[in-house]
Amino acid sequence: MLAIETLGDVPALAREAEDLGFDGLWTAETRHDPFLPLGVAAEHTRRLSLGTAIAVAFPRSPTVVAHTAWDLQAASGGRFALGLGTQVKGHIERRFSVSWTAPGPRLREYILALRAIWDAWQARGPVSFRGEHYAITLTTPFFAPAPIEHPRIPIYIAAVNAYNLRLAGELCDGVHLHPFHSVKYLREFALPHIEAGLAKTGRPRAALSVASSVFMITGRTPGEIGRAREHARAQIAFYASTRTYEPVLAAHGWQDLTPKLHRKSVEGDWAGMAALVTDEMLRVFAVEAPLDGLRAALDERYQGLLDRIAPYAALERRTPREELGAFAEGLRVRSVTRRATPAAGEGERDDEADRGGADRARSRRARLPGPHLHDEREGHRPRTAQGGGRAEEDDSVVAARGGRGGSRRDRDPARRGPAVVALADGQVASLLAASSAATL
Repeated sequence: MLAIETLGDVPALAREAEDLGFDGLWTAETRHDPFLPLGVAAEHTRRLSLGTAIAVAFPRSPTVVAHTAWDLQAASGGRFALGLGTQVKGHIERRFSVSWTAPGPRLREYILALRAIWDAWQARGPVSFRGEHYAITLTTPFFAPAPIEHPRIPIYIAAVNAYNLRLAGELCDGVHLHPFHSVKYLREFALPHIEAGLAKTGRPRAALSVASSVFMITGRTPGEIGRAREHARAQIAFYASTRTYEPVLAAHGWQDLTPKLHRKSVEGDWAGMAALVTDEMLRVFAVEAPLDGLRAALDERYQGLLDRIAPYAALERRTPREELGAFAEGLRVRSVTRRATPAAGEGERDDEADRGGADRARSRRARLPGPHLHDEREGHRPRTAQGGGRAEEDDSVVAARGGRGGSRRDRDPARRGPAVVALADGQVASLLAASSAATL
């Protein structure tokens, strides 16, 4: 993640992310608009995927977002993905001054409205969408943009609860799960709901990219690892204090922790909150490994569960470049996880994607069964990594491994594991999540 202070930060940071072998940039909606940095990044990069992770949907009409996404898709040459989230009632009503209605059904209509608008523009025809929350029935040549080369803009949504998980499976190109998760929660709650949504529309699992950022406890020294451990403990306490994430704790019988943490958050007792997170909880909700073992630890935990993995850590202007280089190198270490054989016809699909535009690349990517790791030194390029995000987090652009700009899939099955995306928030002062300056 590239945490920015001004748009002027974007060109250098985006170029640096690309030079280091990362494959995408993602923005969150916090202190600044989530879309503007991506327009700047599109001008200063050639292969990075660009996306919002996430933009809050409801303060904007679908038509407004449709225009912005259309222009970013055209400007980036098909590298944009639209990540949307609902936010929570307090923010929608008191921060954005927008009326609150049931967010799941409203987001469903929003997605359908976006696609109706884009289809009308691409076909140069009328738009006719009517729903309970949105009615969009007017477009004229004066207000309709011209068709573009890559009109199928991927839509990702952030999902925690059952409804949005099913909605992602039913209608979306990807879903970003919250970093506050466990393997048990993924297996027994999130993935079954996603699969139910896929089944509703008869789509295969490979049609949806399942992504999540991960609390990673790592570092180059015992001191760095220790600081990263305490930072992860504080972040877990912060999220666990919110009732929205209670199902994650409930999967382990720890749901009684939420009201205790909430009381301490109201009192401002941040240290007391962290103290309630046990070492056992850390092992469940975070991955701990030295840098040279981090990739293998991630593959071991998430193989077969997640398609895209994002370290919950930030890249800022003040991040020491030696830390960034060490972290990127750690994620390049080849996985110990092995896949038996590539999917039938996989190489032929990749050759077509190399020759043909982003639309064909996306359609084939949706059917590829396994994620992989980009290793720039050997010329390997992954398919697109997408993400979602959390509107509560610090303003940022995210550097993601596994982006749409990559031109060729790694064809060696021995090198495949969950694709790693560097996705986190600007609250972390160090890319290694080892800085004591990190805040809640």
